[in-house]
Amino acid sequence: MTLQLTPSAAARVAAIAARQAKPPVLRLAVEGGGCSGFTYKFALGDPEEGDTIAETGGVRLVVDPVSLDLLEGSEVDYVEDLGGSAFKVKNPNAASGCGCGSSFGI
Repeated sequence: MTLQLTPSAAARVAAIAARQAKPPVLRLAVEGGGCSGFTYKFALGDPEEGDTIAETGGVRLVVDPVSLDLLEGSEVDYVEDLGGSAFKVKNPNAASGCGCGSSFGI
């Protein structure tokens, strides 16, 4: 599989989707911007034609074909620590990143 959603991230998506009465589908996209050139964008949403889909525990992670070029081999995790809680992308294609973890450079 080219993408991976950790069990921790899948559980968090399922909880958020249940509260919002939406299907447990996390859409991950890459947009230009952020302090390092590209930024990650997360949203609940349905799969679209051409999307790559990874599934963990009945929760789906979907990525559009354009974003997949920049996210190939990535893992999406959900972490909670003293600094707060957030979805984190471990992207093997990122050559640089920012302190907040929400943007990266190639």
